[in-house]
Amino acid sequence: MDSLYSNPMSLLIGALCGVLVCAYTAYVSDDQALQVVAWVLAGVAFMRVAVMVAVRNVLRAKSSTLELLFEFGAFAYAGSVSLMAALAILHNVSVEAQMVLVVYAVGYATAIAPRNAGRPFIAIGQLLAVMAPLTGALLLSDALLVRVLGVVALLHIPSTVSITINVYRSLRTSIAEAETNERLARKMEVLAHTDIVTGLHNRAGLNDVLAAQVRHGGSDQRIALFWLDLDRFKEVNDLLGHQMGDRVLSEIARRLRDSLPVDAGIARFGGDEFVFFCQIDDRAQCERLANRVLDQITRPMRLDGERLEVSSSIGIATMPEDGVDADRLMQAADLALYHAKQDGRGKLRFFDDEMTRELANRREIEAELRQAIQRDELSLFFQPIIDLQTGRIRCFEALLRWFHPVKGELRPAEFIPVAEETGVIVTLGNWITRQAALACAQWPEDVSVAVNLSPLQIKAPGAVLAIEQALREANLDPRRLELEVTESLFIEDHEQTAAFINELSAKGVRFALDDFGTGYSSLSYIHKYPFSKIKVDRCFVSGADVGPRAHAIIRAVAAMGRGLDMEIVAEGLEEQCQVETVRDAGCTLGQGYFFSRAVPDYLAAMLLAQDREGDGLRAA
Repeated sequence: MDSLYSNPMSLLIGALCGVLVCAYTAYVSDDQALQVVAWVLAGVAFMRVAVMVAVRNVLRAKSSTLELLFEFGAFAYAGSVSLMAALAILHNVSVEAQMVLVVYAVGYATAIAPRNAGRPFIAIGQLLAVMAPLTGALLLSDALLVRVLGVVALLHIPSTVSITINVYRSLRTSIAEAETNERLARKMEVLAHTDIVTGLHNRAGLNDVLAAQVRHGGSDQRIALFWLDLDRFKEVNDLLGHQMGDRVLSEIARRLRDSLPVDAGIARFGGDEFVFFCQIDDRAQCERLANRVLDQITRPMRLDGERLEVSSSIGIATMPEDGVDADRLMQAADLALYHAKQDGRGKLRFFDDEMTRELANRREIEAELRQAIQRDELSLFFQPIIDLQTGRIRCFEALLRWFHPVKGELRPAEFIPVAEETGVIVTLGNWITRQAALACAQWPEDVSVAVNLSPLQIKAPGAVLAIEQALREANLDPRRLELEVTESLFIEDHEQTAAFINELSAKGVRFALDDFGTGYSSLSYIHKYPFSKIKVDRCFVSGADVGPRAHAIIRAVAAMGRGLDMEIVAEGLEEQCQVETVRDAGCTLGQGYFFSRAVPDYLAAMLLAQDREGDGLRAA
């Protein structure tokens, strides 16, 4: 149907030509019948042009009605042209008039067939309406040449019908292919914007729907955007497999749909993160909605007999307070999520401007820290670890210090977390290990050096090679290097961690478990890994809750150390009584301000000289 009304100009030109030809021949022939038919043809032509213009600009009708209008006009016009030519032959008007009308009739029939081939019934009907009466009039003529022309006209009918059918088939194939391509394009677009696991929008789909919501709603609308992250979801994939993980994600998606308003936009942003947004009235409504989602997510789920509990953290940003476009709103919600996860599991946080300032500060520290490594602004200090029986220095713990040229000394708590988050800790940790090994190589052979390792440093590619390289550069016996790790390293029991510890232990490097008793303490770590030393956290020695219970814990750890042939280090020793308490409890080594603060390498050398000349550093 679209093809019939698609080109009004061709119909207009054809109608104009037909009216001029028929009107002129009727006028010069002075035949009354021809004049009547010419007037009818002109009326039909005008009606067809008017309908075409109306359909394209004003008229909105059903397809069947439009087709009926076109058929009526087409057959009426074709019949008028045929009747005009046939009457001219039968009334034996001038040869010139007959020739003009026959040529126009045959040309019209030939041209209209492919034009209206989208509806073969109409195209062939018009062809027959023109050619049948004309052929009959030609065959009835007394002139032999005219009858021969009638035979030619008769043969012209099937050839034109064949052309019409071929054009129709080509048109039908093209339309079918176009429709198929359009369906495939729509399907591909849906797939490109849909997460295959949950059926929600994916990142691209979220960007589109959120941008459309912001654009159409205007900057005065109130929208809340929630960024949700599942806590420790990696454990589900590692322990139960990715197929079970996908089922958990699908269940989370279902719970989100049930918890949120119908018009809310929901997307799985990637991995275990979901983003959703909706219009809100005020902050209180937003908080109620977020708490409802948290409650739904934390409800236990049972899949294939497995009872699972999943918690989540949510960051929230609102429009227009936190941003007037989609990008700023996403950035604000992402920052809020970061702080929610910092607060612990199952928390929600609203964005505030202080978060942006903290982010800018972290980025500044990251950039300056990279420069500090290159400019040698960093230095190592060494705090001695003392044998509690002899008072001798057994080891130095290497501690990093940063003396900023403008800001002065920066505490490790200010820049180490930034280094952890940005990955700079890997480069920084390798630098610390190398400098500590070089310093230790200058000390007596019975003194070792302890270096704290970050989990990221251990899991980085080439971690073992970096330690070995530091030992080779310093020409240091591996047995004099002690690597301290915390219990947080073992929250995710990674094969790479075990390989790292076992490979270096086989070469003689020793390992110590730091801050024991404050994290996810488990005897399985001590049983599985070749630790030679356990460091009892300072909270059991000099903390606010120190008392009989803390002393009992120290005695128990010390007894375990004796049984496993491990040394026990008491951290945070500040007073003589504390030294006596931990020594009596069975600790073999001590560390703290009572003996010495962390000092530069040249003062560490002086302490060693003093230690060797006397009876030990503050020997009991």
